[in-house]
Amino acid sequence: MKYYNLKDNHEVVDFKIATIKSQGSQKGLFFPESIPQFDKEFMQNLHLFSDEEIAFRCMKDFIGDEIPSDLLRKIAAEAISFDIPLKKISERISVLELFHGPTLAFKDVGARFMSRCLSYFLKDQDKKVTVLVATSGDTGGAVAHGFYNVPGINVVILYPKNRVSAVQEKQLTALGGNISALEVNGNFDDCQNLVKQAFSDEKINSELFLTSANSINVARWLPQQIYYLLALKQWRQHENQDPVICVPSGNFGNICAGLLAYFRGLPAEHFIAACNENDVVPDYLKNYQYHPKKAIATLSNAMDVGDPSNFTRIMELFDHQFDHLKSMISGYSIDDQSTLQAIQGVHEKYGYILEPHSAVAFASLEQYLDENPEKKGFILGTAHPVKFPEAVEKAVHIKLEIPEALNELMKKEKKTVEINADFEELKRFLLK
Repeated sequence: MKYYNLKDNHEVVDFKIATIKSQGSQKGLFFPESIPQFDKEFMQNLHLFSDEEIAFRCMKDFIGDEIPSDLLRKIAAEAISFDIPLKKISERISVLELFHGPTLAFKDVGARFMSRCLSYFLKDQDKKVTVLVATSGDTGGAVAHGFYNVPGINVVILYPKNRVSAVQEKQLTALGGNISALEVNGNFDDCQNLVKQAFSDEKINSELFLTSANSINVARWLPQQIYYLLALKQWRQHENQDPVICVPSGNFGNICAGLLAYFRGLPAEHFIAACNENDVVPDYLKNYQYHPKKAIATLSNAMDVGDPSNFTRIMELFDHQFDHLKSMISGYSIDDQSTLQAIQGVHEKYGYILEPHSAVAFASLEQYLDENPEKKGFILGTAHPVKFPEAVEKAVHIKLEIPEALNELMKKEKKTVEINADFEELKRFLLK
């Protein structure tokens, strides 16, 4: 499989180079030259395959022979080596729980897959590698855990000061070792822009071997398709209609992976981009005007993105045909008050505890199903409620029990370097 740069389609690379470089010239994202189709018999008989086999088959066409099949099987299996259950909340809404991994967030799948691919590709590399990543919350912890103590790799994580939860902050700042955390005086978009500038800077790239682990990286983005297949496998056990799939959306890598799976043959009735008050894409879907905005801080902080990078990949999937895109995706914007109401209402009515991002998705899907009463669907539960205790406890009025592993983590010292949203400050840190 080859990948081309969305800003310069003359730049074409293989999976290895796309993984190592992360992005192309002009800060362009890499995109597969063709969309490999799922085998129809495979899709009709998902229940006959193990989750590990489904994960391997999902990824093999994107990697070809660049990673030996036996190793790719191992990498795919390790990426999903925890429960990913689909649970019913109500008669019409289920939740795919993606928070049973080591950092209690959906990004564990992509981060684990990517870290193992990168480790294989760089095993004979003389230069030390720097993984540079911006996070709005959960990416940082997943990347830190995935790359912790990996030989020959340093990780530098940028996160917005005072805009991540206490648990999220400890997960990305307390490990030390080969993990460095930069606390940026700004928002997520500032962090992301600093990372993109670093990749375009000649001096930095002449002195460092730089790569990224954000969802801009194909090795982080592509494996997120896997759990849509695992969801469908479980969905078919109790439903005979295609699901409406509702995805909490910030940088749009997660829903983009689901849409890619759909274009490969995943049955889906419709997709919903569930956004908080950062409503750039819902606005676009209403009036065909895409206007990036300054990110607003909300309870669902991992979705506080005013200019989502991966939306350009979604446009490419739909061949930039607005009518086609609009027919398959709906966008909803849910404010903080409605988020809290969703957490409270679902707990009172169904005994299930949502966290803010999942609550945004539940409220969005509920609105859509009210307008389409014959349909059913599921949301992606992207994080464990314990990662957002203040919001959840405020809504449900009970004390959340903190897992033992998190208790130990919370006792550890936070290790960060504070910087302004100034590229020269980041550059000095990277080159020192």
